[in-house]
Amino acid sequence: MSAEKIENYITSNLLNVQQSAHFGYTFFFYGSDHVLPFVTIAHADNEYDNVSNLSREGIFRVNIGVSKVTFNNLFPDLKKEWDFTETNVFMSQPSYASQHFICVLNPVGDKLEETLRFIQEAHAIAKNRFDKKQLKKSN
Repeated sequence: MSAEKIENYITSNLLNVQQSAHFGYTFFFYGSDHVLPFVTIAHADNEYDNVSNLSREGIFRVNIGVSKVTFNNLFPDLKKEWDFTETNVFMSQPSYASQHFICVLNPVGDKLEETLRFIQEAHAIAKNRFDKKQLKKSN
C-alpha cells in the first residue's frame, strides 16, 4: 500500500482528523489539537531525520503513537540495534520512542493490517487526550 492510500485510509475512516504537511512529513492530528500528531508519514529525509534513507525511490515511513503497553509488548528489549532502513518491520521510532512511537517503512501484507490497527489505536489515544483537554477547558 502506498503512503497516499494510508493517508486516505486515515482521513476517510477515522473521525475528526486534520492533517498538515511540513518538512517532508504529513502530520495527522485529532481535531484542532495540533500539539502532538497521532501519526506522521515521512516522505523524505530532512536535516533532522535521515536515518531511514527516505531518498530511495518509493520509500516512506509511518510513525505511530501507540500506548505504552503496546510499545512494550512490541519491544521488550529496548537495547536492540535497529536498521532504520529496513522495510516492512516494526521498530521503535528513531527520535520519539520515549513517547511510545513506533515506525514501519512501506508496510505490506500482515504488517499493513497491523499498521492500520496501530493507527486506529493511536487515533483513540489522541481522541481521549483531546476530550480530556476539552473537559478541562470547560471546567
